[in-house]
Parts: sequence; C-alpha cells; structure tokens
Amino acid sequence: MTRLHDPRYRGFASDNYAGVHSEVLQAIADANEGHQISYGEDEYTERLSEVMRQEFGDQAQTFPVFNGTGANVVALTSLLPRWGAVISSATAHIHTDEAGAPERVSGLKLLPVPTPDGKLTPELIATEAWGYGDEHRAQPLAVSITQTTELGTLYTPDEIRAVADFAHERGMAVHLDGARIWNAAAALGLPFAAFTTDAGVDVVSFGGTKNGLLGAEAIVVLDPSRVEGLVYLRKLSMQLGSKMRFLSAQLLALFEGGLGLQSAAHANAMAARLRTALQDVPGLSFSHPTEANAVFAVLPNDAADRIRERFRFYDWDRAAGQVRWMTAFDTTETDVDAFVAAVRGELQG
Repeated sequence: MTRLHDPRYRGFASDNYAGVHSEVLQAIADANEGHQISYGEDEYTERLSEVMRQEFGDQAQTFPVFNGTGANVVALTSLLPRWGAVISSATAHIHTDEAGAPERVSGLKLLPVPTPDGKLTPELIATEAWGYGDEHRAQPLAVSITQTTELGTLYTPDEIRAVADFAHERGMAVHLDGARIWNAAAALGLPFAAFTTDAGVDVVSFGGTKNGLLGAEAIVVLDPSRVEGLVYLRKLSMQLGSKMRFLSAQLLALFEGGLGLQSAAHANAMAARLRTALQDVPGLSFSHPTEANAVFAVLPNDAADRIRERFRFYDWDRAAGQVRWMTAFDTTETDVDAFVAAVRGELQG
C-alpha cells in the first residue's frame, strides 16, 4: 500500500495520534503464525492473566477488550444493578467523551461532580452519595475515578485510599479508568498495585492504546466479589475478541523489558520539557499542574489558531482561552523545541 501521510508530522492534540510501537507490531507478528484457540483460550491471553496477577495480586481477573469506552461500560455494568448510579468527576471521560455510552448501553445513571482539578475527594463524593432507599433516586452504588485525570493530574495512593474507604463504607464499589495508567505509574514511580489493589480499587479499566498499542485494553477485576456476569457482559457488549491472542500480545509487549513504563516516562518527560520551556512567555499561563503527559495552557484564541496551522491541538475551553497539549511515546525533543519556537514566535512577536 502507498503511504498516504507524512511520517515526519507531529501534533500535540492527543497521544492517540501517535502510531504503534515497533515492538508492539513485532509482538503481533510473532503471535501470528499457526493456529491458537479463539475467544481467549490462547497461550497469549493465559500469559497475560499470569502477568496481571503478578502486577495486581493473585485475585486479579483479566478480560481483554477492544477499546477504553468498552472497558469502562462493561466494567461499570458488571458493578451495578439496573437501578445503580455512578459518581464521577464532571470532567470524567465516561461523562464528557463517550457519547452517553455508559447510560445508553448500560442503562446506568451518571452523577457528575464538579472538581477543581479533575480529582474526586470524599467530601465531593458526599454531595451525590445520598438518597439511599429513596425509590425516586437512582442509587449511588459506584464511584469512578480516572488515573491520570482528564486534567492531567495524579491521584496519590493515599487519595485513592480515602476515596475507596469512603465509598466502601457506604456500600459503593470503586472503578478506576486507567486510560493513562502507565503515565500515572511512571510519574508516581510506583507499581500498579500500590495505587489500585492496595488502595482499595475494585475494578480497573487498564489502558494501552494511548501508550503505543494498535488497539487493546483490558478490564482487570481486583475484587471478584464486586462484579457479576462480566464474562457474559463482555460478549453482549460486543467486546469479546475472537482472535484475542492479538489483543493480549499487544498488552504483553508493554510489560516486556519495561517497554510500557519507559514509553510513558518519556511522554511525561516531553510534557515537562514543553512546560518548562514556556514558563516565561508573556501572554501565556498554565491552568493545571503538569504531572504526566498533559499540559493545559491559557493563551489568546487568535494566537492559538495561528499556531494550530502548523501543530494540531485542541481547545479545552475556548471561552477561557484554555488549550490542551499532549505528548506521546514518540514525541521527540526536536518536536517539542519546534513547537515551543512556534508558540514563542506568536506570543513574543
């Protein structure tokens, strides 16, 4: 096939813009020869389950799926009865960017809570954790947090433990949307279990696509007593892969030789480089801490539009002049420096 794009082009809109790790492509090729049993009875999926138990604990159960929305919808559906509701931050992906899938596909109710930094706290959760036994109100029976958050911030293990303790005391389960869980682990310098299993999380949507996979995520159940029917829900939600070995092989590749953590750490470092290089630019400020691979900046809309002619990125809140810049595993120092030069050129004249 003839290549249709310029492989030299780099943008700062999303880590989804990046291609696939060469090591991941190789893992897919390595898994391709011969026949393997379909629908998850293959050797790669079995090995992935072993690795996830090593990472999250002996109780962990792993269900590969195609994408993050599917992981979130199936995971939350398995946690709730038909009358259940999920408390999330108002900026959570399940609320703002999944086209109503959790509510339309699962039938659950979302109870979004405004947060200053994308993070829920017991005090914020308490604003929606009420009405138990009231037949007129959807019952708040789960809390969903995101790590890293949609605003690029990080929960510490203690913060997650506080959320989990508060939720569990009220009979609620805890779901963690880990679309960028590798970036969180790299930033915290901690194993996955330290801010999931050990912190009281019940189910994790384990991301991979934003860290260099072709398309593979997983639902990792940390407390099997909290879920029901997940093996059936994955199928009826159209997330059961027949050739599952290729999903599992991609996820396994991130664990081989530390590839996933190295790639995420690099993306984080490029975001830090970008922010540091623009700290002193007049007419530009930062609206949130840069704790992983996201930089949130505020600048005049007309300047942002001119910069966007060369480097694609998204408005986050155009009325406030707020934009989001994302770095990825393949962002280079040269890419960052060229983008910095473009921003400085527009704002410094």
